Amino acid sequence: MVVSVDGNAGGGGDGSALPPPTSSPPQALIERLKDYGQEHVFALWDELSPQERLLLVNDIQSLDLSRTDRIIRCSLRSQGLPVAAIEPVPESCVSSVEERTMEERERWWKMGLKAISEGKLAVLLLSGGQGTRLGSSDPKGCFNIGLPSGKSLFQLQAERILCVQKLAAQAKNEGSVTIHWYIMTSPFTDDTTRKFFESHKYFGLEADQVTFFQQGTRPCISKDGRYIMETPFKVAKSPDGNGGVYSALKSSRLLEDMATRGIKYVDCYGVDNALVRVADPTFLGYFIDKGVAAAAKVVRKAYPQEKVGVFVRRGKGGPLTVVEYSELDSSLASAINQQTGRLRFCWSNVCLHMFTLDFLSQVADGLEKDSIYHVAEKRIPFIHGHTVGLKLEQYVFDAFPYAPSTALFEVLREEEFAPVKNANGSNYDTPDSARLLVLRLHSRWVVAAGGFLTHSVPLYATGVEVSPLCSYAGENLESICRGRTFHAPCEIAF
Repeated sequence: MVVSVDGNAGGGGDGSALPPPTSSPPQALIERLKDYGQEHVFALWDELSPQERLLLVNDIQSLDLSRTDRIIRCSLRSQGLPVAAIEPVPESCVSSVEERTMEERERWWKMGLKAISEGKLAVLLLSGGQGTRLGSSDPKGCFNIGLPSGKSLFQLQAERILCVQKLAAQAKNEGSVTIHWYIMTSPFTDDTTRKFFESHKYFGLEADQVTFFQQGTRPCISKDGRYIMETPFKVAKSPDGNGGVYSALKSSRLLEDMATRGIKYVDCYGVDNALVRVADPTFLGYFIDKGVAAAAKVVRKAYPQEKVGVFVRRGKGGPLTVVEYSELDSSLASAINQQTGRLRFCWSNVCLHMFTLDFLSQVADGLEKDSIYHVAEKRIPFIHGHTVGLKLEQYVFDAFPYAPSTALFEVLREEEFAPVKNANGSNYDTPDSARLLVLRLHSRWVVAAGGFLTHSVPLYATGVEVSPLCSYAGENLESICRGRTFHAPCEIAF
């Protein structure tokens, strides 16, 4: 199933059709643009060819002018406004690794598998970004981080879904189980992503259990809110951020699609994590057990100045939300909890979230009503090369302030967080660092299951890879590994 969503309405900025342009811009469109102070887009009209004039009119028609104007006004007005003071997340909101009992883990695992076997979980992948910083123009999910198997990030995640489906079917002890996978792309990655899945036969999944949809775009603007022209006949635009997922789900009617399928819970994550536990039964069981609207996996902040956003409580008794590292005062970032000796603001956001479907619908409505986007100063393509302008984006964590209840679930970095963001040679979050995290974790699994490792290079630089089709999180490996010796690097598969 393929759904294409650009988040915009066609025709005259309000859905109305306009006649082809002649020697002058369409008067109705000029009047609409004047209402919003954007008539400058026709400044070079006289220099355009007939075809370029048509392209310009079509480009303007594709914009929802009134909606875009509201977003610009609300977003610029919100800059510099005072916000409520932040407080550390209460301990009662967090399930920490050290306090979690084996009985709780087993109970949550079974609860999660039961819900999955009943078709109540969907997986939502945020995959709109290109691998530009990795030296690739392809979608990030197509990237091969150099594991012995040569699998892409997309394939690793698809096979983890296959594994959970099998585990849930075994727990149910009847029939098969299907987890629907919703994949958000962008105008820059959509076609390549769909072709990649098709050419790899959906990595063993059924084609009809995967739904692609596009996030929207927003015009890039000057500091006074005017559209920046990329060419004389095209407005500069950029994707509306991974938080555009909420409006895209709403406008594409995929929230209704989920409801029709009987889905109650949505596991939402970013593509660039080589260790992501997609459709994690334990996390789902915890989420259901807590009865909250939203939850997030978190890792402890490694050091005060680590460049990660952290969860905080906004205001006395207020909602949990995420504060970006650049917004956290250095004194707060370094503040120590005197009772624990740890950082007061320590719970890092790693884009591993769980939402109820009902809450997703509320978020989509709330964000649309408020129309506040993050404003980022960037280099923008411009008629004369590049200029400094503003991009309008929403972030996936913008949902949390709308949640009546949120719970955090601590996980260990070395088990669930291997980000792939920068090219090899960078200091952190590279394909090499992610590959080593995967190999080291899987090597520990093999040894724990009674296997042995040999290697021709130092073991810290290599290891073995366990196929997700064999094991989701280290379980069920004894029959494969006990008493056997594996020469690293290699993949252990059926």
